[in-house]
Amino acid sequence: MRSMSSYSRLLVLVLVAGIVLVPLVTVALGGFKTMGELEANPFGLPVQWHWENYLSALTGRRLWLSLGNSVLLSFGTVFLTLVVGTMAAFAFAQIHFFGKRMIFSYFLMGLLFPAATAILPLFIRVRNLGLLDTPWGVILPQAAFGLGMAILLLWGFFKQLPEALWDAAVIDGCSYGRFLWYVVLPLSRPILATVSVFALVHSWNSYLLPLTLLNSPGTYPWTLTIMDYSGEYSTDWPGILAFITLTLVPAIIFFLVAQKQIVAGLTSGAVKG
Repeated sequence: MRSMSSYSRLLVLVLVAGIVLVPLVTVALGGFKTMGELEANPFGLPVQWHWENYLSALTGRRLWLSLGNSVLLSFGTVFLTLVVGTMAAFAFAQIHFFGKRMIFSYFLMGLLFPAATAILPLFIRVRNLGLLDTPWGVILPQAAFGLGMAILLLWGFFKQLPEALWDAAVIDGCSYGRFLWYVVLPLSRPILATVSVFALVHSWNSYLLPLTLLNSPGTYPWTLTIMDYSGEYSTDWPGILAFITLTLVPAIIFFLVAQKQIVAGLTSGAVKG
């Protein structure tokens, strides 16, 4: 019975891995094909491996420029989300004040509204602030829309911390700020890594906000630079697939490096004792 259960779990894991890996492998292999071969054989191995698409992307300026812009937007979003989300979640979890539940619920309402529903007023607000076509014009909205999930995850982790830690800190004359910096944050590396990955992936793959708020090709992230491969009458699909494969590598590396911390953050508090 136990072996059947193990085989069932293994089968499910293999199916999930296949669902995730097959599109990635297909995209990576598509970059080695010509346009005619891609149309005739989109899923199979290339008959002849063509490295021109990858070499053209690696030696071209637009890949590195778009990657630099994506890194700037993503890490700016991650930093701002972590700073604001950590302080807000700590206040909601450890400090008692009037209206805490109402303000906490207000932040969580952000989970119900995607950025697309507020794109027009957001554009007007960013324009009035003079932030159109600037990194801050994209970083601030992305961080704002990611705060709901960040605060929810961080609040759940901070709520699990033993009250004895705060009692001991009060006896030693520790303030809230010092308690957060010296006690809470060192214990919160798993959940901070989890929130960082969520914010990074969301910003790295963001398309609508940069498309609406950025006008200059020199400020485009990789999601917008793909449009350079599309002409009026044709689209260089092998070039697009090679470009996408190269731009996914940094996000995959970051996820693999932080994998253990992510799992620990998501499972924190699942088992007591």
